[in-house]
Amino acid sequence: MKLQGKTAHPYLPSSDQKIKLELMRELGIKSIDELYADIPDGVRLKRGLNLPPRMSEFELRRHIDRILSVNKNTSDILSFLGSGCWPHYVPAAVSEVASRSEFVTSYTPYQPEISQGMLQSLFEYQSLVCELTGMEFANASLYDWSTALGEAARMAARVTQRDEFLVSRFIHPDRRATLQTYCEPAGIRVVDIAHNPKTGLIDLQDLSDKISDKTAGVYVENPSLLGCIDSTVHEVGTAADSKGALFIVGVDPLSLGIIKPPAEYGADVAIGEGQSLGNSMNYGGPLLGIFACADEKLLRHMPGRVIGLTTSEGSRRSFCMALQTREQHIRRERATSNICSNEALCAVSAAIYLSLLGPVGLRKLGEKILARSRYAISRLASVKGLRVPAVESACFKEFTVNVDKSGKTINGIKDSLLRDGIQIGLPLKDDFPELGETAVFCVTETHTMDDIDRLHDAMKKAMEV
Repeated sequence: MKLQGKTAHPYLPSSDQKIKLELMRELGIKSIDELYADIPDGVRLKRGLNLPPRMSEFELRRHIDRILSVNKNTSDILSFLGSGCWPHYVPAAVSEVASRSEFVTSYTPYQPEISQGMLQSLFEYQSLVCELTGMEFANASLYDWSTALGEAARMAARVTQRDEFLVSRFIHPDRRATLQTYCEPAGIRVVDIAHNPKTGLIDLQDLSDKISDKTAGVYVENPSLLGCIDSTVHEVGTAADSKGALFIVGVDPLSLGIIKPPAEYGADVAIGEGQSLGNSMNYGGPLLGIFACADEKLLRHMPGRVIGLTTSEGSRRSFCMALQTREQHIRRERATSNICSNEALCAVSAAIYLSLLGPVGLRKLGEKILARSRYAISRLASVKGLRVPAVESACFKEFTVNVDKSGKTINGIKDSLLRDGIQIGLPLKDDFPELGETAVFCVTETHTMDDIDRLHDAMKKAMEV
């Protein structure tokens, strides 16, 4: 590298002011702050990093060990976290098969002649997603539920040539923020659909008032962020269809063992989070974005890649990447997304997991989760000062707990339970003030009756203090 015809200094951290000024001059800037122009002021670090003095490798290891020693062992924490990343049991067979070297080391299978195993695994994943959702086509995965929603909104705008996207208000705030990030540069206006705070269901009158000939798509989740199984989805789909908008549904795939798949109530696109399908929580990632569509006309507009079944010379069954819609593979103006990769290893794990369960196992698992969550609701509802669930709708896996007692807050309860080794879910007051002192709790097949009784006793103690 040369600066103004001179050999640059080695690329090493330096506080030398002369070097700093030389680099700024070459970049054509007068202040370092000019490099931060695209970073919102609210998230900029206003202080120095205050880094410790440099250490030897041995000293650094001891320093990190001291920091980590304050952490509690996760086995000591009883967690009721959920909201898009859920505690489910992952059979040993899943990690054993998925850890085979041909899966772990695999990259994008550009050369089908040496990637048949990976290609077939992803094809099976797509087929299983289609069976789950009732859709005709599925891609080979996206990053997570949030990015799948952003891609779905942009896809709806491309297909309909419209610039408005209606979205259920009761979705995870992080998912809503990602949606906005995807839509804003594309000139898509995101409009919230109100919910009935008493039932937690879509306000159909508000939807009717807001949907128009400018609406590209309507998005709802079933179950919702609050865990509600939404009985209005048929009417929502009908409203979207009447205006020529795409009807997009976000799902927890494990719920589909006991409730109708999106295709049966008219969804054009189904998205969701596949982490629950054989992937551990892993402190919040990696996740697995599900994306499927019902119509061949939508297939070409799907982001990511689609693995297809074909025949090779000699009529042998073979697999290949049949559709690749990113700009690296096709003309930029025809690309549907700039997604650079996917969650192939997580998708392989999901395929293994679903193959192990089968339709009967999936239904039994759904019934078990439903029974455990109902038991938790009944136990917590008996605690004086709690309203459980906070909304009057049937719930799957997740449900809302409202602190309806003077002087008590959900964050105060959260801190009290954490001292007893219990972790609760997402507090909602900051993002959904109409719900008051409320949080989402998650109960799955991993929670025993004793676990739920322990939660009950801790909640009762916290409410009485």
